[in-house]
Amino acid sequence: MPSVIDASALPSRSKLQDIDKTDIHNRLPRLIPRKKAPPSQNPLPVPETPPLPLPPDPSTVRFCDPTRRILSPHDHELFHASPTHSLILSFVFSLSEAAADKKISAIDTSEASEAIEQTLSILSSVDKTIIQCPPTDQGGSRFGNPSFRAFLDSITAQSSAWHSSLGPTNPSAISEVSTYLHNSFGNRSRIDYGSGHELNFIIWLLCLNRLSVLPPSTFPALALVIFPRYITLMRKIQSTYYLEPAGSHGVWGLDDYHFLPFLFGASQLLHHPYIRPLSIHNELVLEEEGDEYMYLSMVRETMASKSVKGLKWTQPMLDDISGAKNWEKVEQGMRRMFVKDVLGKLPVMQHFLFGSLVPAAEGMNREEDVGVKPEVEEKEGGELAIEEGGARHVHRDDAWGDCCGIKIPSTVAAKQEARKQGEEDGLRRIPFD
Repeated sequence: MPSVIDASALPSRSKLQDIDKTDIHNRLPRLIPRKKAPPSQNPLPVPETPPLPLPPDPSTVRFCDPTRRILSPHDHELFHASPTHSLILSFVFSLSEAAADKKISAIDTSEASEAIEQTLSILSSVDKTIIQCPPTDQGGSRFGNPSFRAFLDSITAQSSAWHSSLGPTNPSAISEVSTYLHNSFGNRSRIDYGSGHELNFIIWLLCLNRLSVLPPSTFPALALVIFPRYITLMRKIQSTYYLEPAGSHGVWGLDDYHFLPFLFGASQLLHHPYIRPLSIHNELVLEEEGDEYMYLSMVRETMASKSVKGLKWTQPMLDDISGAKNWEKVEQGMRRMFVKDVLGKLPVMQHFLFGSLVPAAEGMNREEDVGVKPEVEEKEGGELAIEEGGARHVHRDDAWGDCCGIKIPSTVAAKQEARKQGEEDGLRRIPFD
């Protein structure tokens, strides 16, 4: 039955006419045009390149064997406020700037300085050492190959002669500088490799710069000849000895092992006329330009080592970064990441070695004072806690990859073992891709 409306309850026409039209206008909500939301701003400022200080007078340097000094959060804070932190930033960012807008082939190696030629010769000698120390048969195991330890021991035995060819004659100086080279290829005990080992290679070059062996005039060749040669060498070492990624996720979704090629590579592409960040999804661009640009080469190698097709599944951070407006944004982000996620990560920097050329800050702990074993004798990675009774290993529960965690075999090892078994060598798609 339809409802009946009481007509007496409705206002009369005369009453409606008496309502103030202005009052009705004020009661209506105002129509405000929508404004485009301002672009989100990164709260972290873009790290600038500090000035590179002049090399010290060798006669005033008291050379010593490098040791770990960042053994607590307080030590880490002291490091961040120290001149050594600025020195590392200055050297790394100077190398990145030296690579700006340049192809790898832009450097004529035939005109390289003697120091660059000798440095390349050392890397070639390391390459030959791989042949002299073949991997042992592990029965299909994809974890680190024990022959890697023999490889590192051989490098240590040959190192003094290699460094003598670079110029330094002081045995103490050679011993200090060569320590960084020994630690550039991975950890002997854990048979793993991560961004901390990559940083050791950069510090090796920095020490040679402090000894005036590699002056600033060599920086373009260091960034575009020496460093790519090191990355190629490391790819061979990783696939030969099945080095495990240090941590469980590699370098935060960029690559299982490396970080700095993405910084230097983004600098190479800063003002490229047609290669954009989204171009990393174009296999033709990767194939044709990968040999000239480190960023593209790293993406190409990463995709080749995975059994699943698609960066959004294997390296989601690289996939996200590809949406950046231009390479300048990518390069700025890589600078921030180096400061925050490499130098700013305590589990990474607790393995960093300090000597006389890269000195520790006043007040930082010493290994012997807190009962910490030398780096070469430590079985576990991860974080240490300095307590009244000494130091102990602690496990972080906020994220994988920041601690020793679970041993993770490398995807490179999985691919190599698949080849040995005669399995199909190729990428497969996720069913819902």
